[in-house]
Amino acid sequence: MTDSVFNTTEPLAGKRILLGVGGSIAAYKSPEIVRALRQAGVELRVVMTRSAAQFVTPLTLQALSGEPVRSDLFAATEEAAMDHIRLARWADALLIAPISANGMARLAQGLADDLLGTIVLASRVPLFFAPAMNSTMWMHPATQRNLAQIQADGAHLLGPDSGSLACGEDGAGRLLAPDRLVGELRLALAEKTLRGQRVLITAGPTWEAIDPARGLSNRASGRQGFALSQACAEAGAEVLLITGPTHEQTPPGVTRLDVLSARDMLTACLQALDRPTDIFIANAAVADHRPSHFSAQKLSKTAIANPLPLSINPDIVSAVHRDSRRPRYIVAFAAETHNHLATAGTKAQRKGADVIVVNDINSAELGMGAADNACSILQGERVLHIPRCSKIDLARHLVRHLSSFIALPGTEMEDLHE
Repeated sequence: MTDSVFNTTEPLAGKRILLGVGGSIAAYKSPEIVRALRQAGVELRVVMTRSAAQFVTPLTLQALSGEPVRSDLFAATEEAAMDHIRLARWADALLIAPISANGMARLAQGLADDLLGTIVLASRVPLFFAPAMNSTMWMHPATQRNLAQIQADGAHLLGPDSGSLACGEDGAGRLLAPDRLVGELRLALAEKTLRGQRVLITAGPTWEAIDPARGLSNRASGRQGFALSQACAEAGAEVLLITGPTHEQTPPGVTRLDVLSARDMLTACLQALDRPTDIFIANAAVADHRPSHFSAQKLSKTAIANPLPLSINPDIVSAVHRDSRRPRYIVAFAAETHNHLATAGTKAQRKGADVIVVNDINSAELGMGAADNACSILQGERVLHIPRCSKIDLARHLVRHLSSFIALPGTEMEDLHE
């Protein structure tokens, strides 16, 4: 049977988030936060403290959010309808970014003498707060006591980051970047279809050294594997990402292990199986061959030009399948240029994969090294086609369909279904 699927996969799409902007110099980044949340499909409302308006204007945030910006607890028109209660009930989550040291002190004490404070006390939804302040202020015992109280009350800390601060010093206290904030919200608010599952993922190319300067590799960027690790983490899984050389940034909630060669990756995968693993997703573009001999000295052009003796690298999927600690489900990837489904189906049987994802790499605009991808998912006789989309969308589609047939231990695996 063959199916096709495509719809939005953004976990934050349609979520109603109230953004509170506090009186920190980092408030100048709040327009970027608003833009990033809107791009994720969030329904957004903004509440500012009086101090925040010293750093960014309400008009700016109103223009970017498309909604009036609230700041006055005693505004006659809004409070006639108990606006602080209405906003608290409207939101699916509250995000205060940035929050200053003073804001944290007020939050810890439960003060409600401004609009943002009353909304926090009137709300029953998750509260996230992103501090931004000088590093000495952040490390002060009073701030740390307030932090402990806020977390004890159930709020979720986002950051802070370390780096160059507005005061010219370096240290902890920097507001998380807007994309990181959005990533942390995704991690917290996405549907947890893989909760309790341990997932092992490989990503990127491998590097098979010829000499200290040269080696064999391929044009895989690692982007798809990193997207898969993000999607699995968003779905609530415990994720270990084993990656070859790549410039991709580690997604929130993912544990990363860097390796170099195919043999390094195999060793790391087998060591990871010391802990029971539910799903193995083998997305890495592992080199099929390696030089038979590594030269400790850089070889001449002439030596490289001569036939280079090659050895076949181990097949990681097959090795994991044969291991007595085999994960419950193995998902392999196949990059093909012709006879895609037939070739991939044969590979799945030979390697011992339960599911195989097939990429057509004839187009430079899709797959390896590209921003977008398309694939077919094979599980037995069932085929699911995912048309061209971003790699993170494809990863979320794949995770959604993995979630649909990954059963609890002791039950049977079902077919892919819509």
